[in-house]
Amino acid sequence: MVSAIVLLTRVRSNDDLARVVTENIRPVSGITSSETLISFRVFSRHDLERMFSIGMER
Repeated sequence: MVSAIVLLTRVRSNDDLARVVTENIRPVSGITSSETLISFRVFSRHDLERMFSIGMER
């Protein structure tokens, strides 16, 4: 069974992001892999909800 979780986080620098991923996310039991994507554009809550609801019925 494959499960996926999307985590959105805001950090001030790439070093902060690396620290969050390596120190706080990867050690969580059950996480076998992760993929980090960086967005350089600010999205509104409306846009984010539309992006992550693709294929989901309301």
